[in-house]
Amino acid sequence: MNKAKEKQQKRVTRHRRIRAKLSGTAERPRLSVYKSNRAIYAQIIDDDKGVTLVAGTEVNELVKKALTKKITRVVFDRGGFNYTGKIKQFADEARKAGLEF
Repeated sequence: MNKAKEKQQKRVTRHRRIRAKLSGTAERPRLSVYKSNRAIYAQIIDDDKGVTLVAGTEVNELVKKALTKKITRVVFDRGGFNYTGKIKQFADEARKAGLEF
């Protein structure tokens, strides 16, 4: 197995471990984040219904859509990525823009 596949597999394993303990409800939906080489993608998901409520790539746009749907409190799902760098920056910007988690 090459290093890239191994790194991806470790991230997926971490994400499964996180998701076993974390889920979004109607009151506190899940803010799920995925980081690719090009961008950061985020969705706000209600796991009880299995529905994506809001999706976007830019923090401010995502938060504006969420606030128009009266979503202010979320549960942060870092997607198995380490909480440093771009993931931490995304979370901090989402907090500054108005989301609570």
